[in-house]
Amino acid sequence: METASTRSLKMARQIQRDISDIFRKECASLTAGALVSVTVVRMSPDFALAKVFLSIFPFSRHEEVLETIREHAWQVRYALGKRMKHQIKSIPEVAFFLDDSMEYAENIDNLLKKQ
Repeated sequence: METASTRSLKMARQIQRDISDIFRKECASLTAGALVSVTVVRMSPDFALAKVFLSIFPFSRHEEVLETIREHAWQVRYALGKRMKHQIKSIPEVAFFLDDSMEYAENIDNLLKKQ
């Protein structure tokens, strides 16, 4: 029998793959020409909420692209529901957050090069 954490990790990986594919195919207009990568998905213990962390390139447009994605989160959830309807009882709410770890690493790298 699967533990809750194993099931949560499997569900998070599946949602990560599906949302990445949704951005590439069905909701490409939401990204407005920016490259959007789903870096991490974290599930709530009851599977009611999926926190989706996105990396957006170019970083200078991250606020605009993230806001558009948040405004149309229902479209992403609907597309996710069509894909996962036979795998899960209820489709989780989807909340999008910025994963700025790549920007942070680039900033550190630039600071180190200046010295």
